Amino acid sequence: MKKDKQTKISLIIDQLDLNEHINSFLSFFSRENSLYIQGDQGLHFRYIKALDQLEFKAPPKVADFTEIKNHLKKKGVLNFEQIFEIVKVVRYFRYFKNRELDGLIGEWMSKFVIEEKFTEVEKYFTHDGKFEENLDENLFGLSARIKEHKNNISSTIKRMMSSSKLAGYLVDTQVHFINNEECLLVRGGFNHVLKGAVVGRSTGGFFYVSPDSILKTKEKIRFIEQERQSIFYSYAKEFSTKLSELLPFINFIDKEFDKFDNYQARVLFAKAKSLQIIKSKNDSKLILNSFIHPALHKAKPISVDFSKNILMITGVNAGGKTMLLKAILACAFMAKYIIPMKLDENKSHVGSFKDILAIIDDPQNVKNDISTFAGRMQQFSKIFNYKSALVGVDEIELGTDSDEAAALFKVMLDELIKKGQKVVVTTHHKRLASLMADRDDVELMAAIYDEELRQPTYEFMQGIIGKSYAFETASRYGISHKIVQEAKQVYGDNSERLNLLIERGSQLERELKQKHKKVDKKLEELHKKELDLKEQKENLLKEVETEKSKLKTSYQIAIDEAKTAAKAGDTQAIHRAMNKANKQLPKDKTKEIVRHVEFKVGDAVKYHSQKGIIKAIKPNKEAIVEVDGMTLRVKTKHLKPTKIIKPKPTTNLKVSVEKKAGLKCDLHGMRAEEACEVLDKFLSDALLNGWDEVIVYHGIGTGKLSYAVKNFLIQHPKVRKFEDAPQHMGGFGAKIVTL
Repeated sequence: MKKDKQTKISLIIDQLDLNEHINSFLSFFSRENSLYIQGDQGLHFRYIKALDQLEFKAPPKVADFTEIKNHLKKKGVLNFEQIFEIVKVVRYFRYFKNRELDGLIGEWMSKFVIEEKFTEVEKYFTHDGKFEENLDENLFGLSARIKEHKNNISSTIKRMMSSSKLAGYLVDTQVHFINNEECLLVRGGFNHVLKGAVVGRSTGGFFYVSPDSILKTKEKIRFIEQERQSIFYSYAKEFSTKLSELLPFINFIDKEFDKFDNYQARVLFAKAKSLQIIKSKNDSKLILNSFIHPALHKAKPISVDFSKNILMITGVNAGGKTMLLKAILACAFMAKYIIPMKLDENKSHVGSFKDILAIIDDPQNVKNDISTFAGRMQQFSKIFNYKSALVGVDEIELGTDSDEAAALFKVMLDELIKKGQKVVVTTHHKRLASLMADRDDVELMAAIYDEELRQPTYEFMQGIIGKSYAFETASRYGISHKIVQEAKQVYGDNSERLNLLIERGSQLERELKQKHKKVDKKLEELHKKELDLKEQKENLLKEVETEKSKLKTSYQIAIDEAKTAAKAGDTQAIHRAMNKANKQLPKDKTKEIVRHVEFKVGDAVKYHSQKGIIKAIKPNKEAIVEVDGMTLRVKTKHLKPTKIIKPKPTTNLKVSVEKKAGLKCDLHGMRAEEACEVLDKFLSDALLNGWDEVIVYHGIGTGKLSYAVKNFLIQHPKVRKFEDAPQHMGGFGAKIVTL
């Protein structure tokens, strides 16, 4: 299962042209590791960002601990190289621990407690992994003896080289080491003056000879080396025993170093290449800002909003559609694995996807006798097994009839969306694009073509269907002008006009939907304001009722006190109680003010706690007051003068449908009477929909239909004028009608 997952990852990396970028990234690891960090990705990201704030040296290259730990579990003996791998990791963590850092990294490093047993092992290794022989008296003495014997060998050889007998046979006066043996380089016939063993031949045909006179000394060195190896083995055995007891600690640092290696590789790779580190968010939205695919050099940054379910990319050939698709998938892939990339991290938003799939290459294969379209169907059948995947399909209509493909792929895309998948599609097929364009969850994007320079700009515009510019592309890549012109004639004006109408119709439909959305949003805001005002009014009424209830209660208490005093016959007590009761009565200050004030239109007034402007004065002492965009009809006695207030802005909604020419009526093949009926209904519909200019196709033929259409238009009361269409829109066979 793990192997299959790794195969899928390798495939998508290859399909998205990320091999070079990923290999460069992997070179920053200290030891071989997977791209994905197991565990909580949010927590990993926090550690990476915390480490990114620090300056630190890269860890050394370290071997995998699997074999080392297995040896220790079985009480085996490690060699010094294996022991030093553990020492390197511990020393690196000690380097971080000794810096006494604050924050997340400091807390992490405080968890590393290095036991004394390990220190006893570590001290025997130098910084580059050599054994510290000076710490052992026997090893030190043996090393000194070996050094002495080697000096003797060197002296013996030098005496031999200075011998007059051997001088004629020596090729040079250097001591050579062949197969770890000290040798002299001599010419043939040396055996008359030099006894020794030939250990090799030079490229010039000379002989490397080890003299017999140094053999005894070499034997002594070999004996001492065996004694040294025996001591080394005893140390290795002792160290392995101690490390076996520290196996839980070794497991811990091995696991932690794996995590740290993942973190530091990402941080140092980003710093070395001036890249940004981002993590995928917990949604499916994709917004790229200034993203550059790592395989491109001097590329134009890509910015695309892919918040919807389907992104359909159309437009000019060789205009960068495929690379845009790869860029979107590559960005999602790198964010999923927290791999540094080049983009504006503050303005970008990359969602999370369980799987990232690409259908890019032509699946045709001669070996298994499969066609392009059949291969595509196999690929699509596998995609339906996934959920919550990001899918990229390049040239979706590849390998079959375009009209059939449009219907088939529309239904297939609908089904993929039901399964929660997000799909990026590139296509030259305008019929498929027009079928999908009316959906709210589809975003259109077109590669832009420079008409003047006759070449792609490698830039993109959202919300439109783009032309393929097949004829222009053919000319740009060397196809003769004559062939291109003949192809245009075969293609025909009608086909070109149909494509233009499809593009324009889709664009108008999407524009209208956008306007409807804006209107709906404003209506929703108004409705919300209305509910807020209604709630405020209800709260004010509740406050008034509460205050009234309090006043009634206090007034009743005062009256009861007065009655009690009256029964007692205490006149002074009665007066005091009545005065107290009168004080509890509310003072109607509003009436006093209103008596002396006459309101007029435009006065700023206060109604309860709301301020407004008088818009009209009605009979029966009533006024129309505008308060926060709402119109109220109130009695003038309830109004108070207030300072002139600045009226709050009101929201005026005005839905305007832009009138555009382009609606057509085709009367080809109809009788005159039938054509007039169709034309009459067509003009009525056009007027109802607000169209001010339409085109009517009647053809040339015998001229009867043309004559009938002309007479009908002359008599129609809503036709302002009409004229023959331009040559490229039908010429004498069509009429441009202005309503």
